Amino acid sequence: MTSLSGAQIIVGHRGASHDAPENTLASFELAWRQGADGIEGDFHLTKDRRLICVHDYDMKRVSGDPRKVVDLTFDEIRSLDVGKWKAPEFAGEHPPTLEEMLATVPAGGRAVVELKTGPEIVDPFLSELGDAGFAHDKLVVIAFNEATIAACKRRLPEVKCHWLTGIKKKQGAWTPTVGEVGESVRRASVDGVGFQGVPEVLDAGFLQEAGIREFHVWTIDDAADARYFRELGALGITTNRPAWLREQLEKTP
Repeated sequence: MTSLSGAQIIVGHRGASHDAPENTLASFELAWRQGADGIEGDFHLTKDRRLICVHDYDMKRVSGDPRKVVDLTFDEIRSLDVGKWKAPEFAGEHPPTLEEMLATVPAGGRAVVELKTGPEIVDPFLSELGDAGFAHDKLVVIAFNEATIAACKRRLPEVKCHWLTGIKKKQGAWTPTVGEVGESVRRASVDGVGFQGVPEVLDAGFLQEAGIREFHVWTIDDAADARYFRELGALGITTNRPAWLREQLEKTP
């Protein structure tokens, strides 16, 4: 498995989610077949405090069940079909566990685990990670919740941990500001930031002023944007289309 250059990697966003139902074993396995260097999956905490691989806070979009993840037990969520909404051939796919996702990672691959809740998920995550026996040098943990990612970094000092932030324009100004990003990174003592890939905002000056040592970007399905962030030095480029994006990046611009 080859990377773009140096440490840069292509990460399948919720797997190869352009072609397969997101956050399923079918999607993760397809991402590897499409030549991804890593896969990213989202994890919530169930009513009975187990991790389950789902992006949204409820199950409506991917299963038709409107109930919230936190109100359902692990067994109840596992019984839901989260594949057939994408295409009939994916019927029978169910939300995977952390261990099942990690078990798809081949030699040389990386796993990016996004924790979607507050710090209450950290202890169950560490327990399930330990049960999986997954190599820490193949893992990146990410979260939007500052307290969650700070707790992960304290408990897993040897694992790369990135705080996540979207980038939005409000009343003519981009938010968060470079100062706000820098403060969050320092408070959480994380290794870097996962940015929503907005080229109009992210440049070398922004990264330097915020004191960011490393970063990755999501979700990049545009070849020009991917080339821009490759040149900017992104550690990872997260995409719904791993095979297509690698093909585009290997072409002469």
